[in-house]
Amino acid sequence: MSTFKKLASDTALYGISTILGRLLNYALVPIQTYAFQKPSAMASNVELYGWIGVLLVVYTLGLETAFFRFIARSKNQPIEEKNRIFNQSLSIVACISVVSSLLLYSLATPITNWLHYPGQERFVQWSALLVAIDAIVAIPFARLRVENRAREFVGAKITNIVIVVALNIFFLIFAKDIYEGKYLTSLQPIADLIYNPKIGPGYTFLANLIGNALYFIIIRKAFTGFRFQFDKAQSWALLAYAFPIMLTNLASVLNLLTDRLFLRHLLPAGFYPGLSSEAVLGIYGNCLKLSVFMALAIQSFKFAADPFFFSQAEDKNAPTLLANVTKWFIIVCVLIWVGVSLNLDLLGQLFLRSKEYRVGLNVVPLLLLGNLLLGVYYNISFWFKLSDKTSYGTLITVIGTAVTIGLNLLLIPVIGYMGCAVAFSVSSFVMMLICYLLGEKYYPVPYHVGSAIGYVLGAGLLIYASWHFPISNLWVAVPVHTALFGLFLILIIFIERDTFQPALVRFRNRRNKPDKINS
Repeated sequence: MSTFKKLASDTALYGISTILGRLLNYALVPIQTYAFQKPSAMASNVELYGWIGVLLVVYTLGLETAFFRFIARSKNQPIEEKNRIFNQSLSIVACISVVSSLLLYSLATPITNWLHYPGQERFVQWSALLVAIDAIVAIPFARLRVENRAREFVGAKITNIVIVVALNIFFLIFAKDIYEGKYLTSLQPIADLIYNPKIGPGYTFLANLIGNALYFIIIRKAFTGFRFQFDKAQSWALLAYAFPIMLTNLASVLNLLTDRLFLRHLLPAGFYPGLSSEAVLGIYGNCLKLSVFMALAIQSFKFAADPFFFSQAEDKNAPTLLANVTKWFIIVCVLIWVGVSLNLDLLGQLFLRSKEYRVGLNVVPLLLLGNLLLGVYYNISFWFKLSDKTSYGTLITVIGTAVTIGLNLLLIPVIGYMGCAVAFSVSSFVMMLICYLLGEKYYPVPYHVGSAIGYVLGAGLLIYASWHFPISNLWVAVPVHTALFGLFLILIIFIERDTFQPALVRFRNRRNKPDKINS
């Protein structure tokens, strides 16, 4: 029981840090859209952070997972063997990171010219350093997890989040506003030394770089005993195990980031009257962050579901349990989809501080749908994990990535950033469908397909109708949309009354029990 409690506690802790990390991007949206009212200013941030995500996968080469696997194999070996695996893994990642980032740093000017962001060499240089730091600390963070030092792991992550948010506020609001003379004009000489308007949105990279560089101090104990080590045989063994994982991770990341990497380059000039391609990318990149609600729900579920379903793998009732959990997962995600989509006018005003960003809000419902479908895919993908057919996961991810890339190439020139959302949604649907069909062959599960389709279609029709009959007055729109959401929720409760009724009976019995005793 104590082991189970430790697992549950650590799972919750890791979940908190991951969810807070995802919320970081969301918390920065109102700060950044307040500081930079013109969406074009944020274009390079959206695109470069996309490339950071891709490069981080390449730098680490899947060695985090390889480290976990080789440490598990050496659990009965002397501590020296575990240290050797740690030294070897970190040495490989450190070499790749330092060499690659030095190369990127030195090529900053041609890279900015290639990306058509002249004068932003500093952004590329800071991004190169940021990727190197993130990759190098990945193995020590993995060591903390292996050694069950969850509190150190979470403490470091939360400290980083606080630092990065605080630095964004300091640079983008406090220093910028004083520099521009909005208040505390007596501090302008100091602000002149700190804030450079030519850097502008680049301070988000600097804030991130400073925050992540402090990891070397915050988790210094996780580096204890490290010394550079290179053993040819063990290096090849680690890389042979890690490389296929890296390819799968790379396909997965490209599937999620293709839109941000392609949009500006594929968008025809003048497609959106009065908006440059940089402005369009800035609008799309910040509106996309409003889909974080669905992503957080999915991430939270994955943290709880992964250990749970693996523990239930040998139970004969596992397929039925998986079907029922999937049903309620879909219901919760559909409610999030409806709740967010119906209230985008309010959320847009709250989080997109410049109205110029809000013209892209119509893309959010489709992005939410894509995340919903991707969440269902993650959910039903347990069949290939439980049946040891994980190669199908790689195949499905590669197919999904191909669909995403192909549709972005076809649709962006025709329907602009809406093409990015369509590509993501279709790709997620294709992955989900293939996973379901293969699962029915190798690991049949009695999913509630009819109810799932009904809920998704019903929610889609409601969202579609609300968008085609907009209410301009926010004071009227919010109550009406809240009422519509309430009616949709009541309808679900009515449909699922057989599930809720036993719980209500138990609740009533519990309330009445003391009265019976007193009588």
